Amino acid sequence: MTASGPATRADLLSPEAVADPYPLLAELREHDPVHRSERYRSWFVTRYADVDAALRDPRFSSDRISPYRRARLDGPGADPGVRAAFGVLEDWMVFKDPPDHTRLRRLLSRAFTPRAVERVRPRIGELAAELLDDLSDALSGPADLIGDYAYPLTASVVAELLGVPRSDRDRFKEWSDRITGLVFGGMGDPDRHADGAAGMADLTAYLGELVARHEREPADDLLTALIRARDAGDALTHEEVVSTGVLLLFAGHETTTNLIGNGLLALLRHPGTPADAPGTVEEALRYDGPAKTIARIMAADVELGGRVLRRGDRVFLCPAAANRDPAVFGDPDRFDVTRRPGRQLGFGIGLHYCLGAPLARLEASLAIPAVLRRFPGLRLADEPLRWHPVLLSRGLARLPVHLGQHS
Repeated sequence: MTASGPATRADLLSPEAVADPYPLLAELREHDPVHRSERYRSWFVTRYADVDAALRDPRFSSDRISPYRRARLDGPGADPGVRAAFGVLEDWMVFKDPPDHTRLRRLLSRAFTPRAVERVRPRIGELAAELLDDLSDALSGPADLIGDYAYPLTASVVAELLGVPRSDRDRFKEWSDRITGLVFGGMGDPDRHADGAAGMADLTAYLGELVARHEREPADDLLTALIRARDAGDALTHEEVVSTGVLLLFAGHETTTNLIGNGLLALLRHPGTPADAPGTVEEALRYDGPAKTIARIMAADVELGGRVLRRGDRVFLCPAAANRDPAVFGDPDRFDVTRRPGRQLGFGIGLHYCLGAPLARLEASLAIPAVLRRFPGLRLADEPLRWHPVLLSRGLARLPVHLGQHS
C-alpha cells in the first residue's frame, strides 16, 4: 500500500462505508492498522490486540468533552446553549477518568444492580408481546422493526426503570434524537451542535423536574435509587442525578435499539440460524454490533503499531474492526452463533465496560426471538436499508420487513 493508496482516503462516513463499513475496516486493519485521517484529524485503531490494549490503558482518556469545552466554548463568542449542553455531557460517567469515574460508577452500580435488571424480565416480555400484537393487528404492508418494535420496546423499558411516565416516551425520543449529533459524531451536519443543544435543554429541564418530584415523593424506580445511593457518606448531587438520568434515557435505548435491529437483520440474512441460541446475542454484538468506534483523547504520548500518538490527539478505537480480526476470530465475516463467547468488544472492556450491558443483553435475548416466533414467515422488504451516518454507532434508521404468516 503506497502513500496514495485507498487507506489514505479512508472515510467511514462515505455512503458506501455507512452502508457497510467492514470492507474499509478490513483494509485498514490489514494495511494501516493505526491510521491517521486528516479529514477527521484523528487516529483510527483497528486491530483487536491494539483496541483491547487501548481500552485498558489510562493514557487513552475518556475525558474528551472537557478539552473541547475549554478550547471551543469558554470564549466570549460561544453559544451559551451549546456550552450548557456540553456541561451536561461533561458530567456523564462515560466521559470521566478516575477518580471521578470511579466515584460515579461506584454510586451508580449500587442502583443498577443485577437484581434490578432481572426484575424487569417479565415486563420486557409483556411489552414485546404488546408491540407484536399491534404489528399483527394494524399492518398489512411492510412494517418497520425499528420504529414499530425495537425503539418503543427499549424506550419503554428504560422509561419504566427510571419512573418516566409512558405517555412521555415519544417526547424524550425526539429530544434524544436531537442530541445524537453531539454524542455520536454526525460530522456532516453543520447544525448538529445548535440542534443538539436545544434537545439537551428540553430533556434536562424535563429530567430536572422529574428528579425534584422523586426527591419529594420517592418511588420504587431507578431515579429514586440514584437519589438514595450512598457510599461512605458520599452521594450523587441533584445535578449529577439529572445528568445521569439524561445519560440513561439516551444510552439506555439507543444502543439496545441498534443491537436488536442489527441482530434481527443478521438473522433475516442468515435464514435457519436459531434466534434463541445461547450465543446469538454475543454473535450479533461481534458480527454487526451497535458500537462502530469508541472515542478517546491521548493523555500522554504513546507508540502504537509503529506510530506515535501525541498527547491531545483524538483516537477512534474500532470495535467493529477488532471484532472481525482474523487473528482472533476464525472466518470472521461469517455469522456463527456457535462461536466461543466472551471475546467480542461490543460493550468495551476494562473500567469503562458498559454498566448497562446486562440489561441490553437481556432485552435483546428476549426481543429478538419473540419476533421470529410470532412471525415465522418474516422477510426483508424490497427497499434499500438506511443507516445512521455517524462515526461512533452502527444502527438502522428503519428495518422494513414483510411479516408473513404469524402464530
